[in-house]
Amino acid sequence: MDQPQRARRPIFYISDGTGITAETIGHSLLTQFDGIDFDAVRIPFVDDAEQAHAAVARIRNAQAHFGTRPIVINTVVEPGLSEILASSGALMLDVFAPFITPLERELDCRRSPRVGHAHGMVNFAQYEARINATNYALTHDDGVDLNFGDAEVILVGVSRSGKTPTCLYLALHYGVRAANYPLTPEDLESDVLPSRLRPHRRKLFGLTIEPVRLQQVRQQRRPDSRYATLEQCRRELARAEAMFARENLPVLSTTNTSIEEIASKVMAAVGLEKQAF
Repeated sequence: MDQPQRARRPIFYISDGTGITAETIGHSLLTQFDGIDFDAVRIPFVDDAEQAHAAVARIRNAQAHFGTRPIVINTVVEPGLSEILASSGALMLDVFAPFITPLERELDCRRSPRVGHAHGMVNFAQYEARINATNYALTHDDGVDLNFGDAEVILVGVSRSGKTPTCLYLALHYGVRAANYPLTPEDLESDVLPSRLRPHRRKLFGLTIEPVRLQQVRQQRRPDSRYATLEQCRRELARAEAMFARENLPVLSTTNTSIEEIASKVMAAVGLEKQAF
């Protein structure tokens, strides 16, 4: 029997800045709806009428193509530009609008619209912290530098279990000095924690992943190698998870977990309280 065709809806993330805020919030909202495929487009730097009208044209073209009303997640702060965008006929979801009036009333202060302020380089100390943390993550990636004295967290797991992207996310969004240690075949043959990690036990967090998913990731990296076989993936993961259990380390599967959730759980487990940039 043929599978029913999934509904498709065009969605636009529109901002007068980078569009990161609109896309992040929009993605979080849309994950609540199963059975619909969203064709997403991010349109950043819509900061004048010409750009707004160009965005309207793209929205209307999408409606003609899909035959359904587009959805717009909007973080444009200039009301006049938002009015132009609304003329597209799309469902307009203004991220800031529901909060501005209550905040103005509570703070007894009118807002001062600032384009791109959410992701602007407004605090040089914070910006430098992000850069330093990112450099730290890169130099301590996959055991390149094993001096973990300055690390705030050390992710441990088999190759391709999600350590590197999580470290970079922690660095970029929270300024966390995150290192990672890939468990080698020699490490996995042992019954104890690798010697280089023992002095930093309180900073350790284990990542694991389902064998089939790991095999898919490794197959893309090294096609048809022993490294990418399902048997090898199962063996390494079983030994790694046994080590985590013996050492009573916090552990999380990355298989169906977003990087945002991984990062939050890692920080909570090791006691890091930092605000996102």
